[in-house]
Amino acid sequence: MSTTPVYPARAIVDLDAIRDNVRALRSTAGSAQVMGVVKADAYGHGLAPAARAALAGGATWLGAAQTREALAVRAAVGPGPRVLTWLYSPGAPFADLVREDVDVAVAGAWALDELADAARAVGRAARVHLKVDTGLGRNGIMPGDLPAVLDRATALQSEGALTVVGVMSHYALADEPDDPSVKMQTHAFDEAVRAVEAAGLPIEVRHIANSAATLTNPAAHYDLVRPGIAVYGLSPVPQLAVPGDHGLRPAMTLEARLATVKRVPAGHGVSYGHAYTTTQDTVLGVIPLGYGDGIPRHASGGSLGPGGPVLVGGGVDDVAAPDAGLGTARVLRIAGRVCMDQVVIDLGPYAPEQAGDVVTLFGASDGLTRAGAPNAEDWAQAAGTISYEIVTRLGARVPRVYVGTAGRETAGE
Repeated sequence: MSTTPVYPARAIVDLDAIRDNVRALRSTAGSAQVMGVVKADAYGHGLAPAARAALAGGATWLGAAQTREALAVRAAVGPGPRVLTWLYSPGAPFADLVREDVDVAVAGAWALDELADAARAVGRAARVHLKVDTGLGRNGIMPGDLPAVLDRATALQSEGALTVVGVMSHYALADEPDDPSVKMQTHAFDEAVRAVEAAGLPIEVRHIANSAATLTNPAAHYDLVRPGIAVYGLSPVPQLAVPGDHGLRPAMTLEARLATVKRVPAGHGVSYGHAYTTTQDTVLGVIPLGYGDGIPRHASGGSLGPGGPVLVGGGVDDVAAPDAGLGTARVLRIAGRVCMDQVVIDLGPYAPEQAGDVVTLFGASDGLTRAGAPNAEDWAQAAGTISYEIVTRLGARVPRVYVGTAGRETAGE
């Protein structure tokens, strides 16, 4: 880890993995276009580099939930690729979105009027996707409210203030493809599309498929799919398939250097509350990452649970070259509570590790880490959550180090 300056931990992001994951998703999607979803700082991977890598893999759309994210995407990739945003409240920067040619999803009639006002001020029509709640019970137009929204949209389109270019929705249980709700939502979506078309509003793209539906439900592909977590090489259906089953590989590896290595006697308490006590004379290692960096506190070990897994003796040096000086590779678990800035592992009584040696919290076994490294799904299981949260919550003080060539010509990186 010879970066300058030296950091106690870093996340290595493989841009080529993101590119190749999008290529695999394009193949799965058939004739549908692919939107690379880069919301939440590209699920923690870095918005601008990930967006460019997704385009290098063949994505023709990019999606960001919040409006400022969408504007940042446009600034990063320039004109050309379509960019969509869908989550905002009254007073959002609609004029900026229209000016920068960002598509906007509308989940209520009020947004049509605010968008139209912005479009008049800018002097160009806003591009609108009508977001319909087909059963998720979250953001979207209820089917019963759709006729009134269509009346308003038709009037504003006739005026030239906006153009309805898409209809979209979102599944509640796409990760359970056999659940009856999936077919019910698909039927409701088809009904909404027919209503929009009957109102005389031609549609460029119909889209409802997230990562899970993209990989498991070809009937949901329509004109455009919106994979998110799969772009970053993680499975949206871990109960059904691992990433490699879909031609995906994880793009992020999280490493740290041991800050302290010390010998302690048997019966020694470890970390807050002494949820872990040593059973023999042993060596403890301190990893300088904690919940302030996004390590979930629910991944605490000892009497609190299994503890998050860590590969010891199998880290890397200079990104891709295994350090032969480390001890035998083995997966250990966090000993005791996760603290704000650090966690502890019990290295065992004969541990050869020293302060400064590299450990891997999660990553891909493809040259960035040695075989046997835990992955984000392993951490999700330890913390009682999903892999999406593990990578997305990684804190800003953990530097991202980018490897691979995808998108770098445009990025100048």
